Amino acid sequence: MVDENSGFSLWVDFIERDFIKSKLKNMVEYGTIDGATSNPSIFANAITKSPAYKEQLAELDGLTPKQKYEALAIADIKAAADVLRECYDKGLEGFVSLEVDPYLSNDTQGTIDEGLRLFQAIDEPNVMIKVPATKAGYDAMTELMSRGISVNATLVFSPEQAQKTLKAMKKGIDKFEQFGGRRVEGVISVFVSRFDRMLDSKLKEAGIPTAKTGVLNAAKIYNDVAKCKEPAIKILFASTGVKPEQGLEKDYYISSLCAKHSINTAPIETIEAYEQNPNRGKLALPIDMVTINAHFDALKNIGIDIQEVYNTLMQDGLKAFEDAFSNMLKTLE
Repeated sequence: MVDENSGFSLWVDFIERDFIKSKLKNMVEYGTIDGATSNPSIFANAITKSPAYKEQLAELDGLTPKQKYEALAIADIKAAADVLRECYDKGLEGFVSLEVDPYLSNDTQGTIDEGLRLFQAIDEPNVMIKVPATKAGYDAMTELMSRGISVNATLVFSPEQAQKTLKAMKKGIDKFEQFGGRRVEGVISVFVSRFDRMLDSKLKEAGIPTAKTGVLNAAKIYNDVAKCKEPAIKILFASTGVKPEQGLEKDYYISSLCAKHSINTAPIETIEAYEQNPNRGKLALPIDMVTINAHFDALKNIGIDIQEVYNTLMQDGLKAFEDAFSNMLKTLE
């Protein structure tokens, strides 16, 4: 559900060719979502498992695996951008995201060059280039946004990453605004559920409430970024699907993080569950810092080093995207 009054938006965390032509259009028309995200894992799954790509792949014989992937991805993102353009033109979100090669996460210039090339190849204004929130990524975000390219900063786990991303984005927007021109925006993608999947077994043993760390960490980052009051930059809550073993309601991470001036990107089934929730649209944030700090103090008291958790989740996230990307390229050889 897209709430124009509060500025809360739902995006679908899925891209696949047949989906774009059918269900994505329906979800946009019904006002269910007004944006979409992709990542190397999503594209790897779509390209290797869906028959919808066979015809175009036959035309790409002779190209390198990465050239084949880019041709497929560019076509999909362009098609999704076209479906979402009406939302964008109305002043809603209307963005679709495409991530740069995950192996460029420590290469500033490589990220800039690829981001520019992909954006120009897609040639749609409502495309966000997705850049990991690494040291190299921050400078790339600034440069891309200074050139009028909207950016989705991905794999944000810590408040420190969020603040560095915010600073980089503001710098880029300020540079671009000196020249004027088209709309340029940024989203800071804060990953949520991975905290709970990593920590909840230990918290349960210690008698500490579970399924709270991801939400409260995201809530802290939301509070920090909200102080900035930058209309062109929003928090996007990502990794908001629920695994069966967690025993949670399917829309738990949407309902728990519904907030003004924010976005939640989720799998299709998670969004469908949220649409059936009688309390959908009820704001859950902000959460006061006393509550947030009490939870993280409890984690510290049982020996959990939250900075180590941030680092581990970041490295695991980067590796997962690299592995998915590498495996996909192998299938395109």
